Amino acid sequence: MEDKVIGKVLKIALRTRPKGPMQEVLEATGSENGGLTGDVNSRPDRGITFLASKQWAEATRELEKELPWHTRRANVLVDAADLGELIGRTISVGDVRVKINAETKPCSLMDRLEPGLKAALTPDCRAGVYGRILNNGQIRIGDVVTLQT
Repeated sequence: MEDKVIGKVLKIALRTRPKGPMQEVLEATGSENGGLTGDVNSRPDRGITFLASKQWAEATRELEKELPWHTRRANVLVDAADLGELIGRTISVGDVRVKINAETKPCSLMDRLEPGLKAALTPDCRAGVYGRILNNGQIRIGDVVTLQT
C-alpha cells in the first residue's frame, strides 16, 4: 500500500521564548528526545505542531484580517485542507517521522494576539495538530508530508 500524500511544507517557524515572537526558518532539526532544535521546550508528546494552510485562511477570512500564519504559533504550515484525519496516525515529513497525538486547542493567548482568533480557530481542528517526533532528522520547506500506512 502506498503512503498518502497530505501536502507540502510551506513554512517553518520556531518559538523564540514562551509567548515571544516566532522566527521563520528554511529548515529545522527534529529530535526524538524533544521537539525542534531552537524552539521553546515543550513536552515530547507536544514536540511539534502543524497547521493546515486552508484552515488558517478560513480563520483569517472569518476575522476579516490578514495575519501572518505564525500568529497561530505553530511550527509547520502545510499546504493542506485539514489535518484532523492525522490524529492517532504517524506521518513523515522530510527525514522525520511524527506520531500525531491530538488536536491543538487554541488558548487565550490567541485572543491577546488578535481579538476573536481563539473562536475562529476552535471549529473543525482549525488550530492544527501536535505530535511526538520519533527520530532525529531535518524538516525543510518543500518537503512532502505523507501519512504512513
